[in-house]
Order: sequence, then C-alpha cells, then structure tokens
Amino acid sequence: MHARKRLMFEHSDAFVALPGGIGTLEELVEQLTWQQLGRHSKPVLLANIDGFWEPLLALIAHMRATQFIRPTLSVDILQAERVEDILPRLQAAAANAPEGTAALTPEMARRL
Repeated sequence: MHARKRLMFEHSDAFVALPGGIGTLEELVEQLTWQQLGRHSKPVLLANIDGFWEPLLALIAHMRATQFIRPTLSVDILQAERVEDILPRLQAAAANAPEGTAALTPEMARRL
C-alpha cells in the first residue's frame, strides 16, 4: 500500500476519492494530512455521489467543532455531487491556485 500511495502521489496532479472502502478512505486521509502539513497543495476532491461522503464530512466538522482540528489548519476538500462536475471543479481549482503554487503549474492545469 505504501509503494502504491507513493507512486500515486508522485504522478498525480489532483486526488479524487470516489465512493469506496477502507483503502480509499486511508488514501484520502493521507493526502488530506499531507496537504495540512504543507507537503502538497494539490486539489483533493470527494465525489460525493448520492451523499456517500456526508458521514465523513460530518466527522470532519465535528473534529473542527471539538478543536481536534486547530483553527489555523485548513482541510481543503472540494466536492462534486455528480461525476460530470469532477473535472470542472478540478479545473477551477487549478485556475484559482495562488501564483507560484508548485503543485498546480500551468502544465498541470492544462492536463486537468
């Protein structure tokens, strides 16, 4: 799993979590953690088809409300409720990335 996640990280411009199981959740949480720690600024998107990820989003809100996620730490998760919204949301995130964001170069934005 570690080798797979390393390859995924090295070759990805963004991360999309489709509805899935424990492995999907583990991969997603690792990317969110790395994003929080400043290891990357690549977009992370939940394909929240039929509200699949709502329990996770509620848990993250609960963690923030109970201060287990510090106010100074962001949890930047894009969402798409429909499959056809995934690419437009990622493209918009790439277009709105701050100037000089290494993880979202113009080349990466074009590839999205």
